[in-house]
Amino acid sequence: MRKAAVHLLDITLIFIMNTFILDLPITISTISSLIIYLGIYSFRTYDTETMKSYIESLIKTTVGTLVSFIVILIIYFFLSKYFNRYFFLTNLLYTITLLPIIHKIEYNIYEKHMPVKNYLVIGRKEEIGNIMEEISEKALNKIKFTQYINPNPVTLDEIIKQNTQKTLTQTIHGIVITDPELEEKVKPQIQTYKAEGLEIQYLPNMVEKYLKRIPIEVAQRFKEYYEVVFQKVEEYPSKRFLDIIISTIALVILSPVILILSLIIRIEDGKPVIYTQERIGLNNEKFTMHKFRSMKNNTENSNAKFATDEQDRILKIGKIIRPIRLDEILQFYDILKGDMSFVGPRPEQTKFVEEYNELIPFYWARHKLKPGLTGWAQIMYKYSSNLEEVKTKLSYDLYYVKNRDIFLDVNIVFKTIEAVFWKRGAV
Repeated sequence: MRKAAVHLLDITLIFIMNTFILDLPITISTISSLIIYLGIYSFRTYDTETMKSYIESLIKTTVGTLVSFIVILIIYFFLSKYFNRYFFLTNLLYTITLLPIIHKIEYNIYEKHMPVKNYLVIGRKEEIGNIMEEISEKALNKIKFTQYINPNPVTLDEIIKQNTQKTLTQTIHGIVITDPELEEKVKPQIQTYKAEGLEIQYLPNMVEKYLKRIPIEVAQRFKEYYEVVFQKVEEYPSKRFLDIIISTIALVILSPVILILSLIIRIEDGKPVIYTQERIGLNNEKFTMHKFRSMKNNTENSNAKFATDEQDRILKIGKIIRPIRLDEILQFYDILKGDMSFVGPRPEQTKFVEEYNELIPFYWARHKLKPGLTGWAQIMYKYSSNLEEVKTKLSYDLYYVKNRDIFLDVNIVFKTIEAVFWKRGAV
């Protein structure tokens, strides 16, 4: 009912604009409004997770509207007097400015009145309690994990029976399976409860939905599942084409900046202007990454394993260009060459990759895609200063590798811009 009202409101507002502002005949207005609505709907703009994020809603609404225009352009050949540039511009501005705001407001209202769900957890609290608490926090405590059990069929039946007799606020709404081995002990009971309408959730689905990352311990628990998923990873077909277009345009536009920075660095600290380093890319292939030298000579290749704030080693120009990542614009050349992509896990040094592959499960999975100029881990988490933080950062890379698509890439680009220029986020 809630979503139906939003659908109806959107199509009504589009219809009103086309009928009364653009003065289209009712029949033409109805058809065009329906096409625009279907274009927006087809890109899952009305999913709760999309409506939750203004940026994601804006991206999908824009793409959906532009796709609907393709259909309308076909009709244009038959009804050209009704469709002109004013029609397309007005509808585009209307949908991308108003609809994401409406969806965000609607989600905020829904969030306040969202009922609390109580889950029974099949798993040991001492092993996964911290992750479950993090999920609950991200869900604004609308999800509570009331009991943890290391089950057998008898104990599970007893707990379900006891809890379904309690008051509504204490009723178990679902079961979360956090360990495939424990699930095997009670699989027949799980299937029975599922048939009776009890919600059955798996830990991987919950961490990806609410945490937007895949913790290493979760990947290890569901090792067979994630190994199959990551082995099948491939870039979406249009990504290389987009990388070529974006990097070419960027290099042309930024060429004056590249020239000026080259001169400033040369004057301040001599040669070399460009810093190169071997990094690990797609399928563990080595490549040479380029960036402007922002540190004093003989300090870029220090043996420091993690990023630190050694300001005395940074050039004066480096203190300006590093915070806004201008030192990395030469990586558009690496993108054009095909060594990198615009969005992907950041490339790491060879010696660290070799070490992390030994110490961290699933570290290899981040190399199933080309490394990126920016990435999900970069905008969601700070610089790593120890091994545990490397693991946490990897959890965001794993989420990206599994869930990559063009919408997530565009979302990352928007968040990168926001982080660099408005100092929001972790970049």
